[in-house]
Order: sequence, then C-alpha cells, then structure tokens
Amino acid sequence: MGILTEDMKQVVRQQRMGFIATVCPDGSPNLSPKGTATVWDDDHLVFANLDSPGTIENLGHNPACEINVIDAFIRKGYRFKGTAELITNGALFEEIKDAYSTGGRSIQKSNLPAKGYVLMTVTKAAPLASPGYTPGKTETQMREEWTGYWAAVQESNS
Repeated sequence: MGILTEDMKQVVRQQRMGFIATVCPDGSPNLSPKGTATVWDDDHLVFANLDSPGTIENLGHNPACEINVIDAFIRKGYRFKGTAELITNGALFEEIKDAYSTGGRSIQKSNLPAKGYVLMTVTKAAPLASPGYTPGKTETQMREEWTGYWAAVQESNS
C-alpha cells in the first residue's frame, strides 16, 4: 500500500487544480496553479507541463516541491510533499501522454499540448482544513456557505 489513501486520490482527481510550490534558485518560493494535477499511482502525482517555465526551471535546480489540493466548497484537502522529475520522452512519457489523451488510469481526458509531464514522488501527505471550521461549523454548513458565495460571484460577473 502506498502513501496516498483512497480519499486523497478522490480529492485530487475531483479537484484537478493543485498549487505547486517550488524553490527558486535564489531560495525564494514560487507558487503556481496546475489544472492538470492528478494521481498517477499510490505514491505519485502528475501534472502536464503546458507552459510552466518557472516551475520547470526551479525543479531543475531543486526537485523538492509541495502540491496542495483543496475543495474550495468545503475548504478541506491535502498537502503533498516530495520530489519531482520532468518526463519529456521515453516509455514513461508515452504512458503518461496516453493516459491524459485517452482518460486512462482514471485521469481526466485532456488533449492539451503538453511539453512534458512532472511526476512527483510523494514522501509525506497531510490533511488541510480551513480555519472556518473553528467556530464549530459542519462540512455541510461550509459547503452551503461557499456554494452561496460562489453563486453570487458568478451572478455578479454576468
């Protein structure tokens, strides 16, 4: 059994948007959203390199990274720490590319033109929860509150 639980996998697959933190060459942090983040297997997450020059450069200097994935409606999710490698050719590249293009391995089908893929070996995983739960709100109350909020945002943008 790997480090990723079934709940972790479900959250990552449903949300798809992960925020990856990398370390710049000067030691400063870099945070970047990745809309193709998903589960590769019990110990790995993957995302497509669509146009991520800063992230890719940073990982080339230092493979340490963290990906946070959170359900915006219930304000819960997970943080994943580990190391990443860029996959740009070879058998693994073809396997990942095929999974994205066909929807295999429970990956959301995507035909976006990837320059490569980033495969993260997860070495530590932990839950994330918003301080919004502190006053004793339930998950249902959080979902209702944020569903209403986002509906109002969408209405005001129409």
